[in-house]
Amino acid sequence: MTDSTSRRGFLTGSAAVAAAGAVAAGSARADDPAITEVQPWAQMLGDGVDARPYGHPSEHEAHVVRRHVAWLTADPISSVNFTPLHELDGIITPNGLCFERHHGGIAEIDPAQHRLMINGLVDTPLVFTMQDLMRFPRENRVYFLECAANSGMEWRGAQLNGCQFTHGMIHNVVYTGVPLKYILEEAGLKTNAAWILPEGADASAMTRSVPLSKAMDDCLVAFRMNGEALRPEQGYPLRLVVPGWEGNMWIKWLRRIEVGDEPWHHREETSKYTDLLENGVARRFTWEMDVKSVITNPSPQAPITHGKGFTVISGVAWSGRGTIREVHVTLDGGRNWQQARIDGPSLPKSMHRFYYEFDWDGSPLLLQSRAIDSDGMIQPTKNELREARGYNSIYHNNGIQTWHVRENGEAENVEVS
Repeated sequence: MTDSTSRRGFLTGSAAVAAAGAVAAGSARADDPAITEVQPWAQMLGDGVDARPYGHPSEHEAHVVRRHVAWLTADPISSVNFTPLHELDGIITPNGLCFERHHGGIAEIDPAQHRLMINGLVDTPLVFTMQDLMRFPRENRVYFLECAANSGMEWRGAQLNGCQFTHGMIHNVVYTGVPLKYILEEAGLKTNAAWILPEGADASAMTRSVPLSKAMDDCLVAFRMNGEALRPEQGYPLRLVVPGWEGNMWIKWLRRIEVGDEPWHHREETSKYTDLLENGVARRFTWEMDVKSVITNPSPQAPITHGKGFTVISGVAWSGRGTIREVHVTLDGGRNWQQARIDGPSLPKSMHRFYYEFDWDGSPLLLQSRAIDSDGMIQPTKNELREARGYNSIYHNNGIQTWHVRENGEAENVEVS
């Protein structure tokens, strides 16, 4: 359903006030066998500590996996695997669920044979082993990584039915690494140095031009995520972290950094990752990821199953420009907004978790969230974005997402106007 006129009949009465201090009542019966009978797992010994040398999720969570869209790209070697946002809570993405984007498949690299070269406009070209890099001072930072094409398939209208597919080109983890400025300072920068060109060791030889000012500010050369070594699909053994900027600049399998005096305009910053406007002119170097949010529950992959009554809305918000100051939620497609509750750490250029609780009366809902960041930037509607950029772009869509929740609790991806 995409025609806002046809929805007006069921909007009245759909919004309900949040029930302060409400507690969801237990739904199990007193004679429920799950309570009255001893369950099988309580009658036998389980595995010992040596059975699972590397921990893994319960078999009952086997459905919580990354998923891809078969028609999205020509080949899985150059494709995307989406994070199941609707299955997660808090702000940290488990390593095995962090979305993947590859241009030449996953490079399997022996860290003992991996090197990082610094060359170009430097006083002393250098080559580092992994052991060399481990001797630099290191830092731990929590950042989101979002692909510039996240939500890109939604530019022309509601298309993919699930926040995993509309918003799942993102993850948020703790990175451990060396500030890039320390490595560049070790090589010494020429007076005319103004840009760097990081290069990956995979078959696609991915490169992107990065301003030196950003490199010397908050970029990391990372070797761990969430405490353990990077996963191969996330750039093992070394990747660049470019906080708040589009994910294709976070070069994986980092092998070389060239210092120059101007941008290179290589393949991935000319053939793609530019924003094509209505008049045929393309915006280039639109690095920052603007303020954005999405309700993850309820959503098409996570319907309301408990029926009427106390209901928790949950979602995530983020901004490449800083922290999230506020998140608002609407139950009626933007007619009335309520302030959501941000819970957990509020860190710059990191995901924020928000909640909104209310008593659902069973009426249809048009759920949206709208975030405001620490710079005062307000998340726009999709129509506002289209008025400014037209329909040609697939990058940097931070428009407000709408879920239509029916009386039976099922949800679908729609748009309102």
